[in-house]
Order: sequence, then structure tokens, then C-alpha cells
Amino acid sequence: MRNVTIIGAGSFGTALATVLDTAGNTVQIWAREQEVVDGINNDHRNPAYLTDLELPKSIKAYNNLEHCLMDQDMIIFATPSHTLREVAAKIKPCLDGHEILVVVSKGIENDTFKTMSQILVEVMEGTTYEDNIGVLYGPSHAEEVALLKPTTVVAAAYSTRTARLIQDTFMTPMFRVYLNNDIKGVEVGGSVKNIMAIAAGVIDSAELGDNAKAALITRGLHEMKRMGVMLGAYAETFSGLTGMGDLIVTCTSQHSRNRYVGHQIGLGKKLDEIIKSMRMVAEGIKTTKSVHDWAVANNVDMPITAAVYKVLFEDVDPKDALNALMTRDPKDEVSL
Repeated sequence: MRNVTIIGAGSFGTALATVLDTAGNTVQIWAREQEVVDGINNDHRNPAYLTDLELPKSIKAYNNLEHCLMDQDMIIFATPSHTLREVAAKIKPCLDGHEILVVVSKGIENDTFKTMSQILVEVMEGTTYEDNIGVLYGPSHAEEVALLKPTTVVAAAYSTRTARLIQDTFMTPMFRVYLNNDIKGVEVGGSVKNIMAIAAGVIDSAELGDNAKAALITRGLHEMKRMGVMLGAYAETFSGLTGMGDLIVTCTSQHSRNRYVGHQIGLGKKLDEIIKSMRMVAEGIKTTKSVHDWAVANNVDMPITAAVYKVLFEDVDPKDALNALMTRDPKDEVSL
């Protein structure tokens, strides 16, 4: 159907390659490492991520950006969120402006507080119109997407036309894509949920129980919604796949990298030690800093985010952070 290049050969980029191939597209993957390129082209496996997954022989990999971007209809950004600005700047000279640009990385940029699509809009100014930029978010762990297990996600963009193109390009019987015209809400939900997953990991390692997990998910949803609405998003978006859906899967799944970080912290390990032990990136770490700093700058009450920030960056004991949350002044559940 379309010529698609995926920028980034991590677990999610690799998984999406199988989805896009199944949907009938011509798929290329750009990877930094020559060994990854060789593994995909020669052995039809990614030697670094999802190593047991046999990729379709039609998927090709390159480490030459210019070659990889030649005559492409859609570019998928599957790099870690904190590298998006740098990677997009390198790609910009290779584009002619007609390409649809789609971000699947989740996060809020430190210091600027920009979402991933906002970063692309800024970097691509003069080459790609805002209307050609969108995102694909939702509860979709790579380990299950790669095996073509039933998955539902959301396409959102700055134009309905682009959102529908993303939907049409990715849709398969096992990968269902819904549309949402609230791109800001979709991105906030898909990013903030990673903060809550870190807290969920602490709950699990400390064996605090199902009641605590339920409280975290529902009150975490409240914080997510509060931030999103202040930024102009629609409250209804957070009841959907990139709000409640993403929260459920990332707070409960064994595949969640952010939940793993929290779990290790709950076992007494230090953040630097955990990061060094992980090959994959846990986006929630940097997102916690961004959202906490945004909340402080805008005087927005986000107590769970603040607690996770203190545990990650101020070395506060998780038990003390929990006690501070549970002993806050009494409040109404919903302010009418």
C-alpha cells in the first residue's frame, strides 16, 4: 500500500515493522548498528531486540539515512523520546515535505515541556507542514504486538486526513486503529501513564496489594486528566485507550519497562544502577522530571507525580513517599 520507513530498530520499531508488513506495506528499518542491519537483512532477526521473532523476508534494514528515506510515503519515529529532536534534525534535509511523519515514542521533553509531535512541528518547520504530522499511541507492548496478538491503538494528528492515513496504513485484523482528533490529550495520556507505572512497580515489590494498585490507577488517571485539560485537551480522551487503557496495561504488565524500574527501586536498588542494567529505555524516568517541573511551574497539584519524582531524583524512601501521600489533608474525590 505505502512505502514506510521506521526510524529506530528497538523492540517497538521492530514489532511495528511486522504489523506494517502484514498490512501490505513495503517496510524499511533504519538502525544505527551495523550488526542489527546485518541481522535483519541476512537472518531476518533483530539480534538486539525481540531476538526470537522471525521477521518477514520483505523487511529491509539500512544504516544510511538518505538511502532509507528515498521515495518514502510515511516515516515512523520509534527512537527514545529524548533523542527525537536530534534525530529529526538529521532527517529533515532528506525530506521533500510530502511524507507523513508519525511519532510512536512517548514522553514530554525536559525543560521545554513539549510533546513529541510539537517537537516535530518545531524542527520540521519549513519542510513539513504541521498537517502532515501525527502520533500512534495506545496500550501496545512490543512483545505482544510482534506476535500479532490483538491490539488496539489510537491515531491522532493535526489534520483528520493524516490521522486517517495513519489508520489505513497500520490497520490489520489483529491491530485495530481508532481515530482521535485530540492529539494533545492522546500524547499527555500516553506519556503520563509511564510515571504511574513506576509507582505501580513500587507497589508490587512492596506487596502493598490490589487496593493500592486500584487507587494508583484511578488517582493517576485524575492527575493525567488534570494536566491534559489545563493544556487544552478534552477530558473524554483520558477515558479511552491512551488514558485508562494505557494506564491499565503499563501498571499491570510484566512487559512494562517503567513498572520494572519501580519494582527494582522498591527492592532497594538505586536509579543509576537500574538504568545501567537496562538495554531498553524507560521513558517514564525523564517524563517524571518534565511533568513534575511543569506542575510546579504552573502550580498544578499532581501528588503522585511529585512522590515519584522525590523517589527517583531526591532519594526519598518509597515508604516515606507513600506515607506522605496517604496522610495528605482530606479532599473531595471530584471537585464540582
